[in-house]
Amino acid sequence: MTTTSELRTARLATEPFRLAGPRPGFASGTLTSIRDILAHRELMGLLVRRELKARYKDSTLGFLWSLVRPLALLLIYYIAIGKFLGAARDIPDFAIFIYTGLTAWQLFAEIITAGTGSIVANSGLVKKVYLPREVFPLSVAGSGLFNFAIQLVILLGATFAVGKPPTGLRWAYLPLALAVLLVFAVAFSLLLSAVNVYLRDVQYLVEIALMIGFWMSPIVYSWGLVLREDVPDWVASAYVLNPITLVIMGFQRTFWVAGDGQPVPEDLAARLGICLAIGLVILWLCQRVFARLQSNFAQEL
Repeated sequence: MTTTSELRTARLATEPFRLAGPRPGFASGTLTSIRDILAHRELMGLLVRRELKARYKDSTLGFLWSLVRPLALLLIYYIAIGKFLGAARDIPDFAIFIYTGLTAWQLFAEIITAGTGSIVANSGLVKKVYLPREVFPLSVAGSGLFNFAIQLVILLGATFAVGKPPTGLRWAYLPLALAVLLVFAVAFSLLLSAVNVYLRDVQYLVEIALMIGFWMSPIVYSWGLVLREDVPDWVASAYVLNPITLVIMGFQRTFWVAGDGQPVPEDLAARLGICLAIGLVILWLCQRVFARLQSNFAQEL
């Protein structure tokens, strides 16, 4: 008489062998990883929904909590920097200006912060079943986009409230800037989530790096302040090498209609296009590093 254990062993014997480590070949391995991720897209969708439900479980306001932090930051910066320090006198529609930058930055920071700890947070699944480990950082990006969409609706409504909604070709900056943001955020998320499995201090270093990056981007101050006469030219040149700086400026070009007369880097769209091309290469390299490191995830966890 065949036992349940023997039946299970027989079924497992018919399953194809799957590598947990890097797929062979630098280019062919990338294609195999992409096909593997696409084959598990339904699972990734379930992980996104699980992330959203777990985040707001048993809360009364639910998804509205995704607006509380950016709105609180908006209020703090608007009062402290806009009113007390007088920044609002030099920046028209200062509230729209700040909220535009915060909307972009919150998406970038959320993907990197949550993505860095995504493998460790899902250690139970990693150790028990086979699945492409990339789905965990990617599911974080999916839930981040959901929150971003809510904030974007609020931002768009605010532009109508002040009587200056975005129109025309300025909308072309949004998909370009968003693509650059997602490419760099997912690339760093993949790399940092893999390294964090081996070195848990990474998640704390990420928090410090994001805090510094926030103040290195024109979110609570304008690009015009960087162009002051007492600021060396090389500082302004180095400043725009930061892709997230260009992303935030791209968002501002879309939604901050009152800032049309404010200075912006020359050829902003072209700069974003170059950043997108570079970011895709970085994303590819980060994925290959992730694939190389994932073979020992289960042992390390």
